[in-house]
Amino acid sequence: MDMYFWLPTISTSFIVLSAVLVAIGWALIIRGKREAHQSAMVAGAIAALIFFVIYMSRTVFVGNTAWGGDPDMEIFYRIFLIFHIILATVAAVFGISTLVLGFKKNFGKHRRWGKFTSIIWFGSALTGTVVYVLLYLLYPGGHTSPVWEVILGV
Repeated sequence: MDMYFWLPTISTSFIVLSAVLVAIGWALIIRGKREAHQSAMVAGAIAALIFFVIYMSRTVFVGNTAWGGDPDMEIFYRIFLIFHIILATVAAVFGISTLVLGFKKNFGKHRRWGKFTSIIWFGSALTGTVVYVLLYLLYPGGHTSPVWEVILGV
């Protein structure tokens, strides 16, 4: 196994960890443990940030993995992937917004946004994990050129 397998495995592990921490944070606030809730949510945000840094570094310098499964299933994979990308983008924007509302102590909006944001975050983490399983465990694909090589024509 090489970095083409380990980097996605590590980054996916961080997004799963982030979702677990968000779930723990949600459970903590239901129990009225505000400080523990805040700690869990900040840790979840840090795990998500680590995921993003690893994912983007890998995308820029190594490239993305191409679909390696049955060509007849590729259209379904691509539709699922696009859904995941949209969900992940929305989750990131809402996540940052919800964190900012919490830090500004605007707890009314934070509470309303937090419920919605958490559900989107769980969906994003779940669909991202499915993409990982499809690309690296069930249907290992080929590797593409790093983005910087494509841009520079190297």
